[in-house]
Amino acid sequence: MDEQNFIIPMEQISKDALNSIIEDFILREGTDYGSESFSLEEKKKQVYLQIKSKKVLILYDQESESINLITNRDFQKYNSEKI
Repeated sequence: MDEQNFIIPMEQISKDALNSIIEDFILREGTDYGSESFSLEEKKKQVYLQIKSKKVLILYDQESESINLITNRDFQKYNSEKI
């Protein structure tokens, strides 16, 4: 990972901020939850549990001053390709 990006532990984010990050992620165009239909609350719970279990990481990009969610697997793959 380069110096402009770093992981933010969920414990360092307020409940309201974490909720906003998750909701923003869910409402983005192109977010795919498969063929099943889930309510916004169900989707938020799924993403929260993935963050809590560290399957999904909260990534801060200093250059764009933005936060994104990335799977741990994609994060590991990205970092191994840079070595």
